[in-house]
Amino acid sequence: MIDLRAAALAALVPINTVSTSLIPLTEHQLRQRLRAWTAFFIFGLVVSGLTAIPLETELEILERLVGKGSEGFAGWIHRVAEGLRETNAKFPFLAYGTDWLAFGHLVIAVAFIGAWRDPVRNKWLFQFGMIACVAVVPWALVFGEVRGIPLGWRLIDGAFGVVGFFPMWHCDRLAGLLEEGHTDSERSTG
Repeated sequence: MIDLRAAALAALVPINTVSTSLIPLTEHQLRQRLRAWTAFFIFGLVVSGLTAIPLETELEILERLVGKGSEGFAGWIHRVAEGLRETNAKFPFLAYGTDWLAFGHLVIAVAFIGAWRDPVRNKWLFQFGMIACVAVVPWALVFGEVRGIPLGWRLIDGAFGVVGFFPMWHCDRLAGLLEEGHTDSERSTG
């Protein structure tokens, strides 16, 4: 009979090249993988948050890199940079909204420290992360359309949700293995 847990674990565990049998992960190895993937996700949230603050400077740099064209990607970057410059000059308080966007990213990143410290007890954070990542795609597509954002840019925004989903999914699965005690240390004692 096929052990489905062992088969699922096979996707996460290296194969022993000598005997081609699975090498079970120890609890320590599972926790290391969980921490690495959680740290990757936290890093992504922090970077996303911090880059929401200096938007005008970032767009000036991007504008220099792609040129000040009127068509395609360069045209879009120029239009956004120009709109942001004009808005910041006339209504600088509107940038406060992106300051709070940055704050939100940083606070969510701090919450994931709980998952980094105790992934089993805080497994719900990985599930929350998956839900949030899935929600990014329709959010970007719908509100991007409402705001006149080109489809290509909306797809890039949606890709952040797709990319973020996989570390969360992987962490949720690893935390489940830890929770159920599917580690080498349990197998050797049982």
